[in-house]
Amino acid sequence: MAKKERKSKEREKEREERREEFDERVVHLARTAKVVKGGRRFAFRAVVVVGDRQGRVGVGIGKAREVPDAIRKASDRAKKGMVSVPRLGNTIPHEVTAKFGAGKVLLKPASPGTGVIAGGGVRAVVEAAGVSDILSKSLGSDNILNVVQATFAALQDLQDFRQESVYRGVEPRHLAPFWYREEIHG
Repeated sequence: MAKKERKSKEREKEREERREEFDERVVHLARTAKVVKGGRRFAFRAVVVVGDRQGRVGVGIGKAREVPDAIRKASDRAKKGMVSVPRLGNTIPHEVTAKFGAGKVLLKPASPGTGVIAGGGVRAVVEAAGVSDILSKSLGSDNILNVVQATFAALQDLQDFRQESVYRGVEPRHLAPFWYREEIHG
């Protein structure tokens, strides 16, 4: 019995250590209802963004009868689905547009010192990824879930601007942000 208690305490400590290294944000909480014979059953849906502010980010959705359980599920799913985001200094390497459902998001690189020009859902995702200079615009639905998922999809579509220039058939200096061009090409 004592061994089991010790092991469970050790596991809890490990979990807390892992939590501390990630920036975890609850972006949205929604109460959902299921109509059953005796009335309505309520559950909660949580949208959580997890990132290390070093170029890794994940988005998770959890649903449960209690709020803490929904947040925990969403957080676990976000950590499992983390992806690496290519960055160019403190911004993104090139402009990108992505769509998820009816949500459409445009992300543009910004010069150093601009800050994060973004709404709630987009801001949470890009800040968790460690991007501190970016311009964004939500073009489609204002549903937070779809906006967050579209932002996550946009970040997954990012590539190094040199690879993107080969794909588009243009010179890399035409695709690099203007403040970065001067550093490389004088």
